[in-house]
Amino acid sequence: MKHSKTDFRGGEAVVLSTKAISLAVTTDVGPRVVTFKSLEGKKAGNLFLEMPADEPRYHGYYLRGGHRLWHSPEDIVRTYQPDDEPLAVKPLKNGVALAQQTEEKTGLQKAMKLEVQGERTVKVTHALTNHGLWTIETAAWALTMLRGGGYGVLPLLPKGNHADGDLLPSYSLVPWSYTDLSLPLWNMHREFIGIDVPKAKVAQKFGITNYPGWSAYWVEGVTFVKYAPVIKGAVYPDLGCAFEAFTNGEMIEFETLSPLVKLAPGESVTHTEHWGVFDGLKKPSTDAAFAELAAVVGKWIKTLK
Repeated sequence: MKHSKTDFRGGEAVVLSTKAISLAVTTDVGPRVVTFKSLEGKKAGNLFLEMPADEPRYHGYYLRGGHRLWHSPEDIVRTYQPDDEPLAVKPLKNGVALAQQTEEKTGLQKAMKLEVQGERTVKVTHALTNHGLWTIETAAWALTMLRGGGYGVLPLLPKGNHADGDLLPSYSLVPWSYTDLSLPLWNMHREFIGIDVPKAKVAQKFGITNYPGWSAYWVEGVTFVKYAPVIKGAVYPDLGCAFEAFTNGEMIEFETLSPLVKLAPGESVTHTEHWGVFDGLKKPSTDAAFAELAAVVGKWIKTLK
């Protein structure tokens, strides 16, 4: 694994790379992972969304693209606190740890640690620390903005059998007020939900309360996989969502969440994801292609630590 530096919008970013992947994370703002690339699937380029340098602020906040850490539940004031200040940066043997200054209005401090594991895997540990004066209830919320033009999949839990006594529900789908499941971007299959991003003509979002813990996004022959196992019995935000997906056709956002916690002053909550990238898999829009992807991901998950 190699460390290097690059420019991002006139500021500095740390680049972590292996023979198979490369990613860049900002150090002057954020923290934000602004690029994630497969070096074998060079045609695909940056899998993450890149916002233009002259983008306007959204509720006072630069989206910038890529991957970020927020705190849930979403609130126009609390959630969209700017992250425009330089970070505390600690180089690691196989990665980097970054922490922003404490948000003045919330008392929360965001931190992110990225560790490269092997050639194709990145472990991302997110942390929220309460430096305020009173206890707050929140969840760590890890959001990855992936560029448009591709196809996303969310696997569903294995099917049960009513005749064998499977009488209770195993998960809930949670639509937002503007979600329309009749639109052609949603592809409902027995084993997964497909999201055909170019077919999204208006903003759409849904969540799920329980699933196998991984999601995947295919674009131009490269597949990005994001894994964060669901904690059994935990209470999650947004009517129990452990995973949420948002798309507007220009991009898709894969979002995982930690359980809701009550953070007393000085306490922290952490939330860990693993990212993987795989080249040469078929677009997982059919049952057969999804089964091939699921087999690859299943083997990959067994290697994680």
